[in-house]
Amino acid sequence: MYDLLVAYPLPILIAFVVFYFILDRLAPETMAAFEEIFIAIILALMTLVAFVQVVLRYGFNSGITGALELNRILFAWLILFGMSYAVRIGAHLGIDTLIRALPRPLFRFFAMFGAFAAMLYGIILISGNWLEYLGATTRGGGAVDYWWRFFRVGTGLDDLIYPGFMQEWAGQVRVHRWVAYLILPVGLGLFTMRAFQALIDIARGQRDLIIASHEAEDLVAENKDVLRD
Repeated sequence: MYDLLVAYPLPILIAFVVFYFILDRLAPETMAAFEEIFIAIILALMTLVAFVQVVLRYGFNSGITGALELNRILFAWLILFGMSYAVRIGAHLGIDTLIRALPRPLFRFFAMFGAFAAMLYGIILISGNWLEYLGATTRGGGAVDYWWRFFRVGTGLDDLIYPGFMQEWAGQVRVHRWVAYLILPVGLGLFTMRAFQALIDIARGQRDLIIASHEAEDLVAENKDVLRD
């Protein structure tokens, strides 16, 4: 498996995203529940680590080694995994006042363009080597290349260490940096997949925009007098 990851990191990422896409099509409710639970676990871990660290520091003049680094990594995982989930539920913010005033065909065109731009953004960040064929100058190959370099070198994180029972199996004391950074290509891959799904849904008329629509505003307007009544 190590040799495969070293030799074919991008094809493996594509295979994972395709597999995830198939699972999402076969069991959308299950995958939605999985994503919600995963995000909830990250939030719970962040809260727990911060709470325990505060208690230990101010109550016992002690602390957990690597707690700050762990919370920073968890926050990155929350953002990079959560951005694809936000596309799924239409929670990304955007300004659509102008295109809402356009005729319906033009509105759909710009809505599809927005989804396509989001998908292209994800593709460029995953691997930008192909931009060289368009005359662009790139440094490295994007998220996959960035992660791949840490995977090959095996560099550890600054403070976070493996539990004692895992250190012999891992071959080092500090947690591998590639483990923490794995969410970078994976999160961007899932975001690109969600943008592609949004593009298809907009083309089929099953969705208006990739960003949050005016439905929330409509709900607020409809229920503004509920508490008063």
